[in-house]
Amino acid sequence: MLKSRRGLLAAGLAVAVVGALGVASTLNASAEEQVTGSPGADQQPVAAAPTSSAGVATPPPLLPWGARPERVRKGPAGVSARTLRADGFDAASDDTSGSILPRGRYAPKGELTRDSSSDGNTTGAVPAAPPSPEPGSTKPPNTCEQDRQPCNLYDGSWQYAETDGAYVNVTIAKPSLDKADYHTLGEIAVQGNVPGDDQAPNAVEVGWTVDRGVNGDDDPHLFVYHWVNHQGTCYNGCGWQQYSKNLKPGDTLAYGIIKQFGIQYFNGAWWIAFDSEWIGYFPEQLWNDQGLKFNRSNYVQVYGEVSGPTLKPCSEMGNGQKGDSTAAAYMASIAYLNGPDVKPDFYADEPSFYPMWVSSGKRVFRYGGPGAC
Repeated sequence: MLKSRRGLLAAGLAVAVVGALGVASTLNASAEEQVTGSPGADQQPVAAAPTSSAGVATPPPLLPWGARPERVRKGPAGVSARTLRADGFDAASDDTSGSILPRGRYAPKGELTRDSSSDGNTTGAVPAAPPSPEPGSTKPPNTCEQDRQPCNLYDGSWQYAETDGAYVNVTIAKPSLDKADYHTLGEIAVQGNVPGDDQAPNAVEVGWTVDRGVNGDDDPHLFVYHWVNHQGTCYNGCGWQQYSKNLKPGDTLAYGIIKQFGIQYFNGAWWIAFDSEWIGYFPEQLWNDQGLKFNRSNYVQVYGEVSGPTLKPCSEMGNGQKGDSTAAAYMASIAYLNGPDVKPDFYADEPSFYPMWVSSGKRVFRYGGPGAC
């Protein structure tokens, strides 16, 4: 899911920087900017909420973008993303029972610490590195295809940024997922270091994904995920603490709309916000139990991703429109909480079929495309 920092520094950047589409404040975007594998096994959350810090289960009084929380508009449980869109709802429970307890799922993931280069040679699920060439050999390392590992292609932004969190306006789409591929998604991630490791191996993520292995259908669904010292966990569980009684990770989302996604550290936990509501949190104890400290980010990424068994996937990224088109999906008004000015760099692994467009202010980018087929 996450692209390594060394990989970003090595990647060839093939994106167009043109006139501004919008400009975001470091803390809050202005009004005009509020553009608004195999299937995994069930895995229930395994960590209880921390009890040593009073009030840790209480979210910030305001959402990351400064609004007061309100309940997200929910449709009937089990309805499709298309029905939600037609009826003017934002989300629906992902099963007909209407349960608010998320279902943790394991499935192929994007990379966190693996080196990559502009040829799209990326791997997923935090696999072991390919064997080093024999002494004196000039043979390059194996590709993800040769190692039979997930291959992940990205369009996105990254910045070294010490923050209390970040948020962004995101186009929720329903891209076509090829039957051979694993997922196609859009997300925001905050990452942090551990002493002696500059690869930001701790992370919290939130976004939307089309992933049959996780969700069982071709609709976009809300997801959360976290990493502890380079180790991936599972989607929507593995220590996740549910707060909302209305919306949960895994719920179906309407598409063709713009929604805000945010992550904020507050009172011992990394809280996740979607649209108008706090959903839940990953307690800091998940990292503390490993002798780590992760209560500030030093690295932020915002991106689209496609994962599959080859470097030429047939799945769409974003909404399937090429990122250099005005009809493409976009990420807008990127903002940091108690952080530096927003001045990210950008990467496009396969601009021939997943190109990008970047505003002159560098806080808005369009991304995606139809895939290699």
